[in-house]
Amino acid sequence: MHRSLVLYSEPADPDHFRDYYVNNHLPLVMKWPGLLAWRYSFDVAAIEGEAPYFAVFEADFADAAAMHAARASPHGQRVAADVVNYATGGLVVIHYPVQDGTG
Repeated sequence: MHRSLVLYSEPADPDHFRDYYVNNHLPLVMKWPGLLAWRYSFDVAAIEGEAPYFAVFEADFADAAAMHAARASPHGQRVAADVVNYATGGLVVIHYPVQDGTG
């Protein structure tokens, strides 16, 4: 599995971010081709001190190729273009293969 992780910094208008994200952006995300699972949270906290991020989003794909194909698709480009409508504080996007562990 391959994961894309989006870390959102504090936006200019947190209420607008939450509303737009849930009602407009996530419905677009749900239609991403090849998307296996997704998760998000606005309740980002640090173990110590203040968290550097306002919100987090995770998307899982079968592999890196599936993620890249989804991002490059017309729908993926539409998802990316929509970010300016709510993420006024900026964001960081990283991706990585997920290694399962047991303990």
